[in-house]
Amino acid sequence: MKRITVPARPDWQAKARAVGFGFHEMYGEPYWLDDAAYVFSLQEIEKQIEAPSSELHEMCMDLVGDIVGSEEQLDRLAIPEQLRDIVQRSWQRGDRHLYGRFDLAYDGKGPAKLLEYNADTPTSVFETGYFQYNWLTDQIDLGVLPNDADQFNSLQENLIEAFGEFPKSSIFHFAGMLDNEEDRGTIVYLMDCAVQAGHRVDLLDMADIGIDAQGRFTDLQNRVIDRCFKLYPWEFMLREPFARQLIPSGDAFVEPAWKAVLSNKGLLPLLWKRHEGHPNLLAAYFPDDAKAGELTNFVRKPLLSREGENVTITRNGEVTASMPGIYGEEGFVIQAYAPLFESEGGYAVLGSWIVGDRACGLAVREDRSPITANLSRFIPHFIQD
Repeated sequence: MKRITVPARPDWQAKARAVGFGFHEMYGEPYWLDDAAYVFSLQEIEKQIEAPSSELHEMCMDLVGDIVGSEEQLDRLAIPEQLRDIVQRSWQRGDRHLYGRFDLAYDGKGPAKLLEYNADTPTSVFETGYFQYNWLTDQIDLGVLPNDADQFNSLQENLIEAFGEFPKSSIFHFAGMLDNEEDRGTIVYLMDCAVQAGHRVDLLDMADIGIDAQGRFTDLQNRVIDRCFKLYPWEFMLREPFARQLIPSGDAFVEPAWKAVLSNKGLLPLLWKRHEGHPNLLAAYFPDDAKAGELTNFVRKPLLSREGENVTITRNGEVTASMPGIYGEEGFVIQAYAPLFESEGGYAVLGSWIVGDRACGLAVREDRSPITANLSRFIPHFIQD
């Protein structure tokens, strides 16, 4: 694993705009970097990223049944008591899931370490599955990369295949906060994958979802929503005024309600308790566990948090990095600190994509801080032996 600089494609901004990637700059900062890349060996990809990601996903799935069947563990994860039946029924029905992204710490030297599982509303899927692959093929055509350069990236093919497994008898709705350019771009990309899989689709804002006289969710044309991909987290949905209406909605939403337990940082100590010492896990505890106090280098994370908010890193008893935010009311977890790959570009986190139950893609994001936040940058990668 190494970071290199390469010539940027001369027309990459125009290409980005042409495919709706207007958010290649965000908050006045570059988000996509066309003139840098991470290089991995095939063995690193297969042995250190792909295989561990598959195993981690299996370990997570193996825990879901235990978590949803335990009031104590649901308490630990701060799942609202009055709505736990939504999560439990979703798992018992076997509601189909689509995708998720593991965030891993990997420096090219030791085993990749799980930082968290973005199992509900992961973004950067368009950048990974489409624009990153275009970067690879363009750079090969331009002679910047050798003809045998490859990428760990079958994300788009797997998404289309996974969408093909959902019933096509009714419209597949896609919803989110459409005034957010990144969210909208993610949703439109996934919607296009569904179209390629043979679905009829419709796009709507979360605020435009209505409820009919029978208590069913509806769109702006008063059509019943039978299936809806929502880029809107379950921890918000379970706390909305309409949350009780989720009970009769059945398996309408993708991701399903049982993903609320996998996207929760409380998963981390439960995984560690089940698989203590696993090479791809970091020691993790709830704050009231005496073992949490034994860690001298650790990260405190809210159970529910986004873009690094309210995360604190402590090393040798001193806080070395922290992010403000609005999270933490539900509680925290304590996780052993793992150093990230560090270069002139900053600190890199690897995002390993899972579609269905298959590891199938890699996203690399950099941040100037060891806490990956909303100003992180996406760096393409390629495989070269």
